Amino acid sequence: MRKLFLTLVLAMNFIRCLGHLIVYYTHPNRLLITADIQVWVKTLKKRYCNTIGLIYLLAMYPEFRNLFYHRVGNVKYILNLFCRKMQALNIDMYVKIGGGCFINHGFATAIGAKSIGKNCRINQQVTIGDFYGGKPIIKDNVRIHSGAIIIGNIIIGNNVVIGANATVFSDVPDNCTVFPAKSLFMKWSSGKEV
Repeated sequence: MRKLFLTLVLAMNFIRCLGHLIVYYTHPNRLLITADIQVWVKTLKKRYCNTIGLIYLLAMYPEFRNLFYHRVGNVKYILNLFCRKMQALNIDMYVKIGGGCFINHGFATAIGAKSIGKNCRINQQVTIGDFYGGKPIIKDNVRIHSGAIIIGNIIIGNNVVIGANATVFSDVPDNCTVFPAKSLFMKWSSGKEV
């Protein structure tokens, strides 16, 4: 009985997401979307192929929908009628995001960087944006935890972890961890102070 129910739910979501599938298989950003699907499915510990994974993610995760709509451009206005995007997650239409981006929860999150590298993970209530005309560049394999703020014309290096509630307004070198400090200074795990 459970298997029949799951098959019925999958069939209904397949019909609802048919337009999304057509866009996915014909869009120039297909490789980026595929990288996103694979990271999301792996992170959520599911064993789905790309097609079933896409249907599952579109049906269950509005954060993924926002990322998908960011990737496909103007066709999102039509697709949004069938699978609504998350209103509390704002991704600037001009930001370039590398493949494999994972947005966990995404509530009250604003993403307005110049560019974000591949395999970036972003949690809820994160603000990435403009400060006096400059936007940050975030490189590959960066993890940004809940409540972090990254602003200004700065560069966040590869393999960086931005801790929960950290405020970053200066460059961060590769392979560092940034966490909130008691003073106005940012401290890195390497022991340096700025």
